[in-house]
Amino acid sequence: MSEVALALALALGSSKVKMGLATARATVSICGAAAAASPSSIAKPLHPRSHCHFLPTSLFSSFQDTAGSKVSCSLLNVESVIDDDACELVSGEELSLEDGDDNVHAYLFKAVKNNNGIGLLLLSDVYGFEDSSTRDFAYRVACNGFNILLPDLFRGNPWTKDQPNTQFEQWITGHNPERIAKDITAWTEWLADEFMTEGVSRKLGIIGFCFGGGKVLEVLAQDQDACFGTGISFYGTRIDSLVASDVKVPVLFILGDNDPICAVSEIKNIQTTIDSGSKVVIFPGRGHGFAHRPESVEEDKDAEQAYVIMRDWIHEHLV
Repeated sequence: MSEVALALALALGSSKVKMGLATARATVSICGAAAAASPSSIAKPLHPRSHCHFLPTSLFSSFQDTAGSKVSCSLLNVESVIDDDACELVSGEELSLEDGDDNVHAYLFKAVKNNNGIGLLLLSDVYGFEDSSTRDFAYRVACNGFNILLPDLFRGNPWTKDQPNTQFEQWITGHNPERIAKDITAWTEWLADEFMTEGVSRKLGIIGFCFGGGKVLEVLAQDQDACFGTGISFYGTRIDSLVASDVKVPVLFILGDNDPICAVSEIKNIQTTIDSGSKVVIFPGRGHGFAHRPESVEEDKDAEQAYVIMRDWIHEHLV
């Protein structure tokens, strides 16, 4: 089965879930409905940080132009109805960066009470930052006291379920890797400015699913332990294994042993190359996407376990 066919099947099946992560789904729609609020301008320019290692400045010069760079946001107040003892009231902000004539969007979810000050970057799968499954996951992470930013990696053009599988390679090729890296760099700067300069957080964390899980290693290799203190890659795809030796922080890999597009052997080899306390967690019988798109009660139980493992990992390495 092709990568996109498998992803489509998983996404279509997600509506079957009745417990655990699925509990959040009705809640996040409130956030989407509230997003129509008028954006207000924030007079905080984005500057490159001397202690963080980003991509060459030529790749994101427009984001460094103080006069031309703006951050705008819409504030969303979302009441938590997730049955989770650790869950607190969560606020949401719809953010955007101006890049010439274009805008680069993201959602920021923050715990209102008992916020631990940790900033996290969540890189989505091919369905993008507005996908309900990914938003639900981000919302739940914020419920546990974190600040989690979900950027639009595809600039308003994610893969959709109604597109024919034969067009997937053409679609993914249309998203320049350098442009995606530039956007991730810009949002990393923003997170670092918000959660590192004031001493609120020692380091940032990065999480990724599928396509985003593959990007986690690239970001960490470029960062060189400057801003990010750890990474979590859920069944990463299109991973450039050559960058693994440049990763200087521990990485948690979570995947199933029945995943046709994220091989256990490949991930274990990458983990061995990184070392630095990295860990691979394998769920027997699970396929691609089970942790954020569970499609059965059994998968939902494993998704819950995977979430707890991730949460504990973040606490161990960042909190």
